[in-house]
Amino acid sequence: MKNLMKHSYSYILLMAIVTFFACQTEDDGGGNAATTIVPSFELTISEQNPLTINVVNTSTGANGLTSFWQFRQGGPLQQDVSGSATHTYGASGEYQVSLIIQGPNGNVEISDTVIVDDGVVVTPPVANLKDATNSFSIGMAVQASRLTDEHDEILKSDFNNLTAEFEMKMNIMYPSQGTYDFTAADAIVNYGVANDMDIHGHTLIWHNSVPDWVENFTGTDEEFETMIEDYITTVVTRYSGTIRSWDVVNEAIEDNTGALRNSVFRTRMGDDYIAKCYQFARNADPNILLFYNDYNITFDTNKQATMFSIVDDLMAQGLIDGVGAQMHIDIYFPSASQIQSVVNGTVSRGLKMHFSELDVRVNPGNDISQLTEARAIEQRNKVREVVEIYDAIPNQNKFALTVWGLRDSETWLVDFWGQPDWPLLYNNDFTTKPAHDGFIEALSN
Repeated sequence: MKNLMKHSYSYILLMAIVTFFACQTEDDGGGNAATTIVPSFELTISEQNPLTINVVNTSTGANGLTSFWQFRQGGPLQQDVSGSATHTYGASGEYQVSLIIQGPNGNVEISDTVIVDDGVVVTPPVANLKDATNSFSIGMAVQASRLTDEHDEILKSDFNNLTAEFEMKMNIMYPSQGTYDFTAADAIVNYGVANDMDIHGHTLIWHNSVPDWVENFTGTDEEFETMIEDYITTVVTRYSGTIRSWDVVNEAIEDNTGALRNSVFRTRMGDDYIAKCYQFARNADPNILLFYNDYNITFDTNKQATMFSIVDDLMAQGLIDGVGAQMHIDIYFPSASQIQSVVNGTVSRGLKMHFSELDVRVNPGNDISQLTEARAIEQRNKVREVVEIYDAIPNQNKFALTVWGLRDSETWLVDFWGQPDWPLLYNNDFTTKPAHDGFIEALSN
C-alpha cells in the first residue's frame, strides 16, 4: 500500500544535527573494540505546520539495535522505525527531543532542544479526514470506474459520504424513453452501503444533463409533466433507504441577473416546475432530505437572492431540507465574508448547509505551468478557511462538506478552463498535498 499520508511539500526550516554526543563501544570478548555506537539524528520543522517536527535517526554502529524517540522530557517512548518519524505538538513551546538506543552495555541517549511556535494552540491533527470530526460528513464525488485500487483505499480511509460525479443524472439513468439504466448508479450505491457510507443523490433535474428525447419530447405539456413525475418517482423509490438525500433541482438560476433559466422543464411545466419536482420527490420518499444546489451563490448577490426566494417558497410547502453551495473557488476568491453570507442565509432559515463541490484552483490567471510551493501553501490556507467556516456552523445545520474529485489529474476543471490546474487534495500518485493538511488543521483547533 502506498504511504497515503506522505507530504510532498515539507521544507526544512530548522536542522539540528548532533553527533558524537555520546558513544558506546562493544567488546568482542577478547578485549578488542568491535563496534562503536555513535548516536545522531536530524530534526526538521515542517513549513506546513510549525508545530510538526520530523526526525531521522542517522546513528552509526546501531544496526540491529532497538531505538526509541522521546519528544518531550519525561514523555512516552515511540519506537524508531526505518525512515523519518513525525510528531505534532499540541501547543507552542520549547521541548527536549531525545533518541535512546538500547546498546549491549546499557542505553545510549542523545538529546536536543526544539522550539515550535505557531502563535496559536492546536491539537495534534489526525491522519484521516473523516476521523477529524463527528459533527458532519466528509464527502467525495466518485465515478463507478474509480472505486478500486488506491481510490478504494483513500475512500475508505478519508471519506464517509459519496456523491456521484455524473452517473446519477438524467441523461445517464434515463437515456431513452421507457428505458432506465442504473448500472453505474447501482455500483456507487452498493459500494457506499458495503462500506457504511452515506450517499447523496446528485441530481434529479439539471438543464445540462437532459437526454435528447426529453429535450425534443413530442407529447403534450401534461404528458411531459407526467413523464417527469414518473422519472423522479422511479429513481427516488429505487434508492429509498439507501440514498439519504437528493439534489432535486440543480443550477436553475441564471448568472448575474438572477432570472430562472429557460430550460425545457420550465417551458413545458411552467414557472412553478421547481416546486412540482420537489413535491414529486417528497411523495416518492417522505424520509429523504431534499436540497437545492447551485454555484456562485456566495458572491453573485442577484443569484443568491433568487435562490433564497425559491427556498422560501419550498419551505412554505414543507418541500426542502437544505441548501447546497458549490465551492468551485480559487485561492483568491471568494472571500470568507462572501462564503459566510450564504451560510448565514441558510442557517437563519433553519436549513442544513452543504458545501457541495469543493475544489480550489491555484492557477486562475494561467500564470504557472506547474504547481509551485507558494501556490500549494495558498491552497492549503484557502481550504483551511473554508473548512473553518463550515465547522463553525451550528451542529443542527451541518450536513456534509464534499470534495469534487480525488486526484488533480481527475479534475473536470482542466477541460472546462482549458489550462493547467491542481485544485484537489491529492497528487496524481495519490499522496496528500498541503491542502489535505489544511482540511485537517481546520478541524483540529
